[in-house]
Amino acid sequence: MIIELRNPAANAEDHVVSREPGLPTATTPRRVLVVEDESDLARVVKRHVESLGCQVQLAATGEEALVLAREVFDLVLLDVMLPGIDGMEVCRRLRALNRYMPVLMLTARSSDIDKVMGLESGADDYLTKPFSVQELLARIKAIFRRMDALAAPRETPVRVVDVAGGLRIDAATREVSMRGRPLSLTQKEFDLLLHFADNPGRVYSRAQLLDAVWGYNHEGYEHAVNCHINRLRAKIEEDPSEPKLLMTVWGVGYKFSPEPAIAS
Repeated sequence: MIIELRNPAANAEDHVVSREPGLPTATTPRRVLVVEDESDLARVVKRHVESLGCQVQLAATGEEALVLAREVFDLVLLDVMLPGIDGMEVCRRLRALNRYMPVLMLTARSSDIDKVMGLESGADDYLTKPFSVQELLARIKAIFRRMDALAAPRETPVRVVDVAGGLRIDAATREVSMRGRPLSLTQKEFDLLLHFADNPGRVYSRAQLLDAVWGYNHEGYEHAVNCHINRLRAKIEEDPSEPKLLMTVWGVGYKFSPEPAIAS
């Protein structure tokens, strides 16, 4: 099934999806905010997301979304082309809040630069319209699984990783500092950094990083890796144009400082 952006009302009532398995049972329903100005499309998306057992709230504008986001949602499905404040700016403002809410951008813009801009604004994932219902639900479930994994109790000892150069990573609190100065990282930036720090000196291709950190490998999404690498460098490197910690291996991918990290 495909949700068509150009005619969102067409056959809207014909899209019926039964409740799908695959999500861990939560003590309370997950709350999802759908930000979409096309009312027919918003209702279709709402119905399918509800098939996963979620509670869904709709917002038609960026301003309305930011008011509703004062509450806590487990996921924000965010259209880019909104009247007033657009989705990119909404995402940036959500990332400025002191709590984290995953964002899955939905947009008719399919160019690589638009995907990069969406990810640069802080989105966790990016889905281009028209998209299949199955892919939308698969992306949502993947985000929920990652959030559950992060919240699950750890059976292994809590790790604090000190990296040469003054970088300190606390895996339990998900806090990062550079020479005692706290750094603000998004979920994906932290996951990517910790993956590199756990494997110093190992070279990873973009596809391998997508599999290890994002949990999927879609053609064209290597730009998500480039985007997050650049953002990480801006935060952890003294001179991002001459990186000493997160280095490019030309023609292959990226590697972290080969100097061994110290775990405590």
